[in-house]
Amino acid sequence: MSEISERYRKVAGQLTERVTAVPDGAWDNPAPPEGWKARDVIGHLVEWIPQFFFGTWDVEAAPAPSAHDDPVAAWLWLDGTIQAALDDPEIAGRERDTRMGRSAFEQTFDMIGTTDVFMHTWDLARSTGLDETLDPDEVHKFVEGMEPMDEALRSSGHYGPRVPVPDDADEQTRLIAFIGRQP
Repeated sequence: MSEISERYRKVAGQLTERVTAVPDGAWDNPAPPEGWKARDVIGHLVEWIPQFFFGTWDVEAAPAPSAHDDPVAAWLWLDGTIQAALDDPEIAGRERDTRMGRSAFEQTFDMIGTTDVFMHTWDLARSTGLDETLDPDEVHKFVEGMEPMDEALRSSGHYGPRVPVPDDADEQTRLIAFIGRQP
């Protein structure tokens, strides 16, 4: 297994813990970002990741379960499909031309997909009353990697305005505020 595959396994494992622990009835709780429900967090991942990655890198996948009807099954399907692709050296190493230049599946997924899974772990936890604590090592990597790219990331439209936090805020609070969420 590659370092990227193992990193994804760790990050996705945290989301899986939350997904499988969502209390009955909590899938319809309001979730960040505004206007979403908890099930929409999973629906977002199940929708955009296959659209962007699977076709571009020829990743074969069975049809996805509906995140609206069964968000747990939908996440487990997506996670299993991604992990299998990252664990397969032939798929993980496939290079394609993207808007960001030529890149292998695993590198592009690590940069974009793992990031989204990580950030939405907090969203799901916040919306369903679960533990919001994210892996501190990953938080540190994201803070160090994202803060210098503030202007580029913010102009992409993927993040809301940074939420102000005290100068002495911990890294997770700074990260959540950076992506436009109220910690």
